[in-house]
Amino acid sequence: MYSLESGAGHVADVLRSSAVLIVGALLLAGSVDAQAPSAQKPSKSADQPIFVEVTKEVGVEFVHWNGMTGELYFSETPGGGGALFDMDNDGDLDLYLVQGRLLNPKKTEADAATPPPGPLPLRDRLLRNELISRDGQDGTLRFVDVTESSGLDSRGYGMGVTAGDYDNDGWTDLYVTNFGANVLWRNRGADARGRVTFEDTTAETGVGDDSWSVPALFVDLDADGWLDLYVGNYLDFTIANHKPCFGKSGEQDYCGPSAYPPVPDRLFRNLGGQKGAVRFEDIGAGSGLSRGRGGALGVVSGDFDGDGGLDLYVANDQMANHLWSVTSRKPLKVEDLALLSGCAVNGDGLAEASMGVDAGDVDNDGDDDLFMAHLTQETNTLYLNDGTGFFEDQSAGAGLALPSFPFTGFGTRLVDFDNDGLLDVVVVNGAIKTLEDLARKRDPFPLHQPDQIFRNTGGGRFEEVTEQAGDAFRVSLVSRGLASGDLDNDGDSDLVIFNNHGPARVLRNEVGTQASWIGLDVRAAKFDRPAIGSRVTILVDGREVAHRQVGVQGSYASANDPRVLVGLGRKAVDKVDVRIRWWGDVGGPSEEIWQGLAAGNYHRLVAGEGTKPAGTQKPAGSTRDPGS
Repeated sequence: MYSLESGAGHVADVLRSSAVLIVGALLLAGSVDAQAPSAQKPSKSADQPIFVEVTKEVGVEFVHWNGMTGELYFSETPGGGGALFDMDNDGDLDLYLVQGRLLNPKKTEADAATPPPGPLPLRDRLLRNELISRDGQDGTLRFVDVTESSGLDSRGYGMGVTAGDYDNDGWTDLYVTNFGANVLWRNRGADARGRVTFEDTTAETGVGDDSWSVPALFVDLDADGWLDLYVGNYLDFTIANHKPCFGKSGEQDYCGPSAYPPVPDRLFRNLGGQKGAVRFEDIGAGSGLSRGRGGALGVVSGDFDGDGGLDLYVANDQMANHLWSVTSRKPLKVEDLALLSGCAVNGDGLAEASMGVDAGDVDNDGDDDLFMAHLTQETNTLYLNDGTGFFEDQSAGAGLALPSFPFTGFGTRLVDFDNDGLLDVVVVNGAIKTLEDLARKRDPFPLHQPDQIFRNTGGGRFEEVTEQAGDAFRVSLVSRGLASGDLDNDGDSDLVIFNNHGPARVLRNEVGTQASWIGLDVRAAKFDRPAIGSRVTILVDGREVAHRQVGVQGSYASANDPRVLVGLGRKAVDKVDVRIRWWGDVGGPSEEIWQGLAAGNYHRLVAGEGTKPAGTQKPAGSTRDPGS
C-alpha cells in the first residue's frame, strides 16, 4: 500500500501545509512509477495476477488535482471520473479524464496544499488510443494526449462524464458534469487528416445546468431514436455557503451530505433535428422526475420490471434511492417505485451512501440486478431482482457485505473479469472523512484505501479475491471513478481507475483471454450508433448462457465501453447464436437473431441485418406507450 507520510500535525494543519504535501505527492508519484510493471504480457502461470498496472507504459500521465488549500471544502472530497469511448470511430477506446481546479477565489495556486500537476490553466484531458493506427493497421496500446488539437477546453471543476451520440451523426459526443456549469461537447467528426474536433453546444441545445452535478446518462427513454439526457444533481453547496464541520476527534473535517440540502435532478428530452442543430426540452418538472430530491451520485437504466421498456434507477447519498418507472412515453412521465420495489433502502430499512451503482444479471436468470457501493460501516448492497421489478437485499448471503464494512466504495462495475460467463464485482475505495489511523501517521491526505475485487462463484454468491488480484490491487489511493472496457481488443475487460488528487491508473486484464469469449458492437442502423438500451442474449448449443444490455452506464461519474463482451468459460466454444431485442427506433424489427457467430472475435451487428423471428414487428417501445 501507499502511505503518504509526513511530519505535519492533525489533518487540518496538514492540509494547510503545502511543503509537507509536496513531499507526499513526490512519494506518491515515485511509488506509482515503481509499481508499474512491464507492458509486455507475461507467460501464464498458476500465481498469475488478475490485473497488472500498465499506466506508464501506455502513456497515461494524468494526475487529478482537487485544488485544496486547507479550508476543507465539501466539493473536494467526491472527486471525479472519466470516459472510455471511441471518439474517432477507428475501433478502439479513447480516454477522457475530468480535472479539478482551484476553489478558493481569494487564493492562488501557490497557496494550494500541493502544486498543480502541470501547466496552468488545468483542464480536462482527451487521450487518443493508438492501438489501431490511422491506416487501419493493428498497433500497440498507447495513449497520446490530443486535447490541444481537439478543441476541448473544459476548465470547470470536473465531476463526471457520459458519452453518447445525441445528434445521431455517427460520432460520439460527451456531456461533462461539474461543480458549476456543465458542458455538452459535440463531436464534429474527423477531418481529412483524421483529426477529431469538438465544439461546445451547451447553450444552443438547452442542456446547461449550473448546479453541482455528478452523474449523467444519455438514454432514449421515449423510444423515438434520439438519446435523451438525465443529469443528477447533488447538494446545494457553494464556496459562499461553506461552513465548518468536525470529526469524531474534534478536529475540523470534511462535511457529510446532511450538512446541505439536495437539489432537483434534470431530465432533458431530445427533440431531434438536423445534424448539428439538435435541441433538448427540460421536462424534469413536467415528467415528475424533479419532484424527487436525494443527492444523486449514480444512475443506471434498464428494463427492471420486465415490461419491455427502459426505466431509470438513481443512487442517492444517505437518502432513499429512486426507481423512475416510465408510465407514459408520449408525453414522457415517470413515477418513483423504489420504495414499493424494495430498492429505495437496504434490507434494514436504512438509506445508504450509494456512491457507485451498476446493473446487470449477476445470477443469470434473465433480469437485471442492482449493486451499490456505500460508506464505511454501511456495507455494499446487492439487490436481486425477481424478474418483475421487485428486489431483495441479498448482500450478506452473497458474501458482499462483511468484506466491504471497513471501506468507502465509489466506482463499481459488474464485469466478468475471468470470462467464465458470470458477472464479478470490482469496487474502488476511498474515504470521505479523515481516517484516524492515517491521521495519526501524519498522512497528508488521510482518506486513501485499497480497492477490492470479488469473483462470482455462481448461485448468487461471491468470494473476495483481492489478495489474488496482484500488486495492482495492493495500491492505496483515494479512488473515485472506475471505467471498464477492452482497451487492447484482446477479448477481456481492462480497467481505468480515476483517483481524487492522485494519478489515473490503467490496469490490464491478464486472465480473461484464457477463456472463450465473444464481443459485439451492437448498432442502430438508422443512425449508425450504439443501440443503447437494446437487450442481448447469448446462446450456446441452443441454451441461453448470458443476458446483457447495450450501454455505457454504471460506476461513479464515468462512462464505459459500449460494446458487449461476454465470457463463455474455459470450455472451448466455436460458435454462438445471438438474439437481440432492439430498443427504440433503430431501423429494424423488434427482435433479430444471428446464428453461428465465431467465438474469439468482435462482430458488428446492425439492426435489420439479422434474421427476423416470426411474428416480430417494430422495436420495443415504438408500439407501446405505458399509461397513455
